[in-house]
Amino acid sequence: MTKKYFVTGGAGFLGSAIIDILIKNKFQIVCYDNSSRGNRSKLEKNINFIDFIEGDIRDEQKLIDSSKGCDGIIHLAFVNGTEHFYNNPRLVLDVGIKGMQNVLSAAKINNIEELILASSSEVYQSPAKIPTPEDVSLVVPNAFNPRYSYGSAKIISEMLSIHSDNLFKRMIIFRPHNVYGPNMGNEHVVPQLINRLKNLIKMNANSELLEFPIRGDGNQTRSFNYIDDFTQGVLSIIKYGLHNNIYHIGDDKEFYIKDVVKMIAKIMNVSVKIKTSSAPEGETNRRCPDISKMKKLGYLPKVSLEDGLKITTEWYCK
Repeated sequence: MTKKYFVTGGAGFLGSAIIDILIKNKFQIVCYDNSSRGNRSKLEKNINFIDFIEGDIRDEQKLIDSSKGCDGIIHLAFVNGTEHFYNNPRLVLDVGIKGMQNVLSAAKINNIEELILASSSEVYQSPAKIPTPEDVSLVVPNAFNPRYSYGSAKIISEMLSIHSDNLFKRMIIFRPHNVYGPNMGNEHVVPQLINRLKNLIKMNANSELLEFPIRGDGNQTRSFNYIDDFTQGVLSIIKYGLHNNIYHIGDDKEFYIKDVVKMIAKIMNVSVKIKTSSAPEGETNRRCPDISKMKKLGYLPKVSLEDGLKITTEWYCK
């Protein structure tokens, strides 16, 4: 019998990509999204193969009604994007915590026995160990810094899921690490770098060397996970992941942000001189996941950062 998954936030960048790979693997899908940040157009090629329900994750009754008959919930609905963390932390917390509580209520009422929860690397902020394993301490460094609204809500979501009174026969948490690719919106580091460089080229068409300002000194590091590798990771978790486990999905190769800028500039056939500045309060200096647990499920990233950036940059330039 084919499993039926209820995917919250399914019209977003990650959600629509997860739905795509699940459809290809013959799962049935109900997509629940309020289209506030996601876009139904991302589901266009699969729209005839899914049930799409427009609704707010904070609407408990609609969530209960919409998820009837589903075998599992893949919960992604959240307010993401650093600008939102700083500018509207109350909304980030409201959507994150109420949404998680409503998902648990719907699962209990509808006897849904499986939960796959999307968390975040933001739950551990600036880890003491790199590459970072799943059992690292969860941290909110400063409750007064609105940036941590997102990480705090994700920590609470993890805790609510783990301590859900044995509601689920299978409960799995995954933490994505800097997933990127075409059509991911404009609120994350890779598209922001591409778009800023595009604008600089337009304004300085005859310049051989472009001055490119960045936040911080460029020595911050991140690992990057191309969207196709990420969805293979989620599929591995759905097929083989173990109950009451957390998995880091990402790539264990670490890159300086200044080098990422130079890679994008090379793809766009320009030279840049990086102009540094002070980093925002709460900026994480290093982040790179330990993916040993994922490798045991058969997961191995295949798309290099150079290749993934080329595909992504060309998409945004078009």
